[in-house]
Amino acid sequence: MAQSLSSFAAVIRSAERTAVHLEMRDVYAIPDEDEGFTAWRRGRRLDPDDPASWWNPWLDLVQEVTAKGVRLRRARVVSEPHSEYIRYEHSFTFTDIAAGEEVRRLPRSAASGLALPGNDFWLFDGRLVQFNVFDGDGRWVHTDRTDATGTAGLCSDAFEAVWARAVPHDMYTV
Repeated sequence: MAQSLSSFAAVIRSAERTAVHLEMRDVYAIPDEDEGFTAWRRGRRLDPDDPASWWNPWLDLVQEVTAKGVRLRRARVVSEPHSEYIRYEHSFTFTDIAAGEEVRRLPRSAASGLALPGNDFWLFDGRLVQFNVFDGDGRWVHTDRTDATGTAGLCSDAFEAVWARAVPHDMYTV
């Protein structure tokens, strides 16, 4: 079972300056009953000109956090050719950007030579790390949080290295 939005919301709301998210998986499990993914597979795409049809609680939270001055950035390390999940995710990333998030992608082949943690993570204000641990099929298993200075530094350096090489969403095609 994934961490609830309300539980995570308290953590992200505690950020004062920055919240960064590094994603490194090509597949995240999507429940069979997920209507958005099923519709996407059938050819439906979200209409950027109709926010009422795609706005959701996550986007409310992103907008709330960025409105108070927190810089929210997400970097995704992705394999090429892209998995079906990455193509799906790319199709709606414009919604995250509309809410105030900055998003970039780095082809996995361009990540060689970078020291990256073993799990996806969020880093808040350069001090609190939340690792998101998934199983081999992309199902969320649990989170681990730490404020250990060395771990936060490792994650900060990893994120910034990926961010510097990554391509902004609007310039990256799948």
